Amino acid sequence: MDIKVDQETGLVKGLGLFDSTMIVAGSMIGSGIFLVSADIARQVNSGWLLLIVWLLTCFMTIIGALSFAELAAAIPKPGGVYIYLKEAYNELTGFLYGWTLLLVIQTGTIAAVGVATAKFFGVLFPWISPNNILISIGTLHLLSTEQFIAISSLVILTVINCTGIKTGALIQNVFTMAKVIALLALIVIGLFFVTESNLTTAIAASPPAEVDPSTFLFGVFSIIAIASVGALFASDAWFDLTFVAGEVKNPGRNLPLALLFGTGIVSVLYILVNIAYMNVLGLEGMQMAESDRVGTAAMNYLYGHAGAMIMAVIILVSTIGCNNGLILSGARVFWAMAKDRLFFRSVGTINKRYHTPAVSLGVQCFWASIICLSGHYSDILDYVITAGLVFYILTIIGVFRLRRKMPDLDRPYKVFGYPYLPAAYIMLASFIVFNLLLYKPKYCWPGLIIVLSGIPVYYFWKRIKEKE
Repeated sequence: MDIKVDQETGLVKGLGLFDSTMIVAGSMIGSGIFLVSADIARQVNSGWLLLIVWLLTCFMTIIGALSFAELAAAIPKPGGVYIYLKEAYNELTGFLYGWTLLLVIQTGTIAAVGVATAKFFGVLFPWISPNNILISIGTLHLLSTEQFIAISSLVILTVINCTGIKTGALIQNVFTMAKVIALLALIVIGLFFVTESNLTTAIAASPPAEVDPSTFLFGVFSIIAIASVGALFASDAWFDLTFVAGEVKNPGRNLPLALLFGTGIVSVLYILVNIAYMNVLGLEGMQMAESDRVGTAAMNYLYGHAGAMIMAVIILVSTIGCNNGLILSGARVFWAMAKDRLFFRSVGTINKRYHTPAVSLGVQCFWASIICLSGHYSDILDYVITAGLVFYILTIIGVFRLRRKMPDLDRPYKVFGYPYLPAAYIMLASFIVFNLLLYKPKYCWPGLIIVLSGIPVYYFWKRIKEKE
């Protein structure tokens, strides 16, 4: 096998366009699309508003991806967003992103998807449950069977990704293709094999009654912004490809194309899946889906218990494939931080046999496992989105800054619609953050506090760096 090792980093340039596209799509499609639409339906109480939430999310995702693509093609280094923020602003800003990625964004998402994996294993094997306690001290429950399965899935995928980028990419390709086919099947079944359509009734439903008529437009916008949390979570992680940019062949061409193809494919699938949900269940059926498993509810409605079991298997494939992509890519950021002497030196080492950041992968797995033990799915979701959006906004502002700061930088790709579309993303994302902080402060402020907590940590590592 021909392995091209980058002499500067020790990593293998083994990802082609197809591999890269599968990382984008596979990291995006996890458990979210099968769960969050139930909560969105309850919040907006309207089929047309539900579709607007998803259309807005897809628009933001594609524009965000195209903006990141300019940076990725111009600076194709391992670490992605960490590197872009460091170049656009300063080392502290880059470190705060990496710190938050470790504590909340990446590991929180990995943990949330791991918990979702365990939940759907619980559909197949009822003994896997948050109420089935394996370890406890008095009234304190330390480990349930659900948490055990969640953590086990993270450990297994981490070990696989320690054995080489090509192994991780192969797993990603297989799982991503499987879940794309499964989503297409769900769309076809939900749109064309329903005896009685509920779509028209769902679309015609009225928005929430609490919206004040005198401020209707702003009220609706606020509802959409708050409800977008779930959709943004389901569409998140498209940027993970930038973390492994140093391992992509012909990055100037493949990175922008993979980001566009990956986000575009998933966006179309998500919108069609939600139309299928409404067609099968109607709005009320989506709102009342047991444990928010709207995908399972749709298949159960059509094919009974057998349909629910089939959907559980599909979602398992989806969540496992999603976490593989997240685990594969995220560890490269912590590796890059360690290479800059802003994290433990050992995290910046490369396994000489497999050319992977094995220690960084292990650290990522450890912290994600801690979150599995301590957090709840919805809590992690809010932490991830609020902290994440702040950095997405800063990164896209970084496109503007770097064009002024480094005008001569070779840019194989420049973002489409500049400056208007990147500016539109910044305004929309800022409006969502404002509404989340206003209406859901319980979970949002802690995420931002975690960001700020990285400031003293940064100066601690910087002092160590200066003494070396």
